[in-house]
Formats: sequence, structure tokens, C-alpha cells
Amino acid sequence: MKPSTDRMLTRIKSVYMFIKNNGTVSTQDLVDEFGITPRTVQRDLNVLAYNDLVESPSRGKWTTTEKKVRLSS
Repeated sequence: MKPSTDRMLTRIKSVYMFIKNNGTVSTQDLVDEFGITPRTVQRDLNVLAYNDLVESPSRGKWTTTEKKVRLSS
């Protein structure tokens, strides 16, 4: 796997864990926490939403779904 792909997957996993641990978070919370651009956050959230791992109950807010996830290190 390319280093950039590995870095992206690690970041997406971290974003998912941050949302899971903090309940409902805003897009801006993720920008502030990870120091990445709003566009990058949105791309990561799109990947998670496509895989039914997060949902947006209201605009700009995100929470995890009930889908079971097994995380590897």
C-alpha cells in the first residue's frame, strides 16, 4: 500500500474514533482536532458515510451509526 493511502486510512480511522468517542461533533470540531482542511474532512466523512459508519442528523453535525465495526491496529 502506498504511504499516502496508509496515511489517509489512518486519518479516516482516527476521525471515526473521534466521532465515536465524542458523540455528535461538527465538521469544524474535526477541522480543529486534526488540523486538516474542511475539504479533507468532508472527503473523509464521505468515505465513512458511504460505508454507513457515520450519518449527519443535521447539517454540519456528525454521529456514528449502529453498524458494528471491528478495528485493527
